[in-house]
Amino acid sequence: QVQLVESGGGLVQPGGSLRLSCVVPLKMFNIAAVGWYRQPPGKQRELVATITDSGITNYADFVKGRFTIFRENVKKTVYLQMNGLELEDTAVYYCNNPRGSWSWGQGTQVTVSS
Repeated sequence: QVQLVESGGGLVQPGGSLRLSCVVPLKMFNIAAVGWYRQPPGKQRELVATITDSGITNYADFVKGRFTIFRENVKKTVYLQMNGLELEDTAVYYCNNPRGSWSWGQGTQVTVSS
């Protein structure tokens, strides 16, 4: 099983930025598509962004223009650069493949508050 490790969350004011990291210790990471998900308090987990092995990205409408997903294959890491954070972005953020079929990690908490 792939043990995903997310990090980089924290407390930030509205309009602020954070960069999340996800280490995917997969031998064939360079051909794996990866996504970032989030679970707001009291809500279901939702897909935020995905990136294919060739770097094609896709974003949920609610983060388009604010978040950027990118990857560093050498480090087996996928990042989520979050700018212009809003109160509604408060959630636990997770990474997984676009099918969500890897074991879920513990996630990283992002809290946007003034």
